[in-house]
Amino acid sequence: MSLEKTTRMNYLYDFYQSLLTEKQQSYMALYYLDDFSLGEIAEEYHVSRQAVYDNIKRTEAMLEEYEAKLLLFEKFQKRSTLIDELKEDVNTSSFDTIKMLDIIAELEKLD
Repeated sequence: MSLEKTTRMNYLYDFYQSLLTEKQQSYMALYYLDDFSLGEIAEEYHVSRQAVYDNIKRTEAMLEEYEAKLLLFEKFQKRSTLIDELKEDVNTSSFDTIKMLDIIAELEKLD
């Protein structure tokens, strides 16, 4: 599994975990946050490795669906980028007020 996918799933889980069942939350936390293998999770819950795999795949799809509709992660990323731009502009000796106001306007649109 790629680091990029793991990072994305961790963020999506952070944003949408309250929309998941307890079992989905537990499987995702063990798999992505605690780095348990499918076999270890299966052993813990007395189910098959395939059952864990299917549950995790369904939950990943649900998280992606929530993101497609609600865009919380996308807005978070845009907000972070804009804040970094603001910080960079403030730290220059000749910061551009108009540019800063444009960035602030973009930030306000995200909410």
